[in-house]
Amino acid sequence: MRRNSKNLSIIDKELKIDGAIESCGKLIIKGQVKGTIDGDVVIIAQGGEVNSTLTKVSILTIGGSFKGELIASKQLIILASGSCEGKVVCQDLIVENGGLLNADISCKTTSKMEPAKKEKLFFLKKAESSQKEENQIEL
Repeated sequence: MRRNSKNLSIIDKELKIDGAIESCGKLIIKGQVKGTIDGDVVIIAQGGEVNSTLTKVSILTIGGSFKGELIASKQLIILASGSCEGKVVCQDLIVENGGLLNADISCKTTSKMEPAKKEKLFFLKKAESSQKEENQIEL
């Protein structure tokens, strides 16, 4: 029998956790968490609260409240009902209208910027070659 690699864990409304959390798959937080989180996909639902000394995830979606230090290797999404305070390092950042972001932010998108640089160089070279062609025609 194959093991399902898509795990789902829920910290429900009435649950308060103080300590370290390690999770695989998706973790939904509806209650309160104080401490560290190390996981893959974490969702802080509306009404959920996280006060973290260090949170390391791939993707974090905030519909509730997050305070602390965050490293999101792929994406940070702050929903209209969400708020984020502290220090944030992420690759992609999405903030919905109404979402609150009050943090020291560092977006690491260098891999996405490189193709844009190459594209810009392509257009510059193309523009230079058309100018040369125009100069040759004028002569």
